[in-house]
Amino acid sequence: MARFLLFIMCFTLLACGNSTVGQEDLPYLNGYWEINEVVFPDGSQKNYGINPVIDFIQLEGEQGFRKKMQPKFDGSYHTSNQTESFKLQQSHETYILSYQNNLNQWEETLIQLDSLSFTIRNEEGVQYSYKRFQPITIPK
Repeated sequence: MARFLLFIMCFTLLACGNSTVGQEDLPYLNGYWEINEVVFPDGSQKNYGINPVIDFIQLEGEQGFRKKMQPKFDGSYHTSNQTESFKLQQSHETYILSYQNNLNQWEETLIQLDSLSFTIRNEEGVQYSYKRFQPITIPK
């Protein structure tokens, strides 16, 4: 049991050490994303297969927005036109997405970001992993 705990602790330290996001990585956030996995604070996980709703994220400088989209088989998207605006703030070596609307305000910490995936953690410790959305194409 002690070996198992030591392994988990080493793995966590290594994973945290490689998770810094640089300013040069931030443009990767732009685009269409689908949720891949959610990890809860107790360690339990929820994996997602095909998603009926994806996120479109647009970042320009320190301002951005996130919008829910429903992809269609013809390559177009349906949207409610409701967006969540955010500010990107740098805190030490991490980036924080700060959201605020008329009803609520919250923050998400950017844990990992590259051209194919990104991971954020909310204030409750829930970690969301996304992968770049690849549209389904049906040959004619």
